[in-house]
Amino acid sequence: MTLVQMHSRSTSTDAAPRTVADAMGAAGPQVWDDMTVEVALSVMTAARTGHLVVCDEDGQCTDLVTRARLTAVRESSGYTDRVRLRDISDDGGLFASPPTPVAEAEHAMRHRRLGVLPVVDDRGNALGVLTLSR
Repeated sequence: MTLVQMHSRSTSTDAAPRTVADAMGAAGPQVWDDMTVEVALSVMTAARTGHLVVCDEDGQCTDLVTRARLTAVRESSGYTDRVRLRDISDDGGLFASPPTPVAEAEHAMRHRRLGVLPVVDDRGNALGVLTLSR
């Protein structure tokens, strides 16, 4: 008797990423939370990116900031050139772990109106980002 392995044909639903690890992209630039908003905007411009992963002094991911968010902070009435990224942190930052199902992560992103979500390991180190699919 010969064992035959069946291989199903790949369909568009089979090709869809099942976990965040399958779908995440590179984290992009990572910066320290003591960086000022002005410097962060300059880093974004130089890196030609729309977001930065923010890390604390231990290298753990604490937040993700977007150009839109930094611009809104800079244009606010209480802004000074001394405002640091840690000063504008959400404290309730949303993160995904690699085994999280993509559908679950995207649902959370839509609920919180996030376009990009940091993916972190069990120690809080940034591994990549998940971008919301349209």
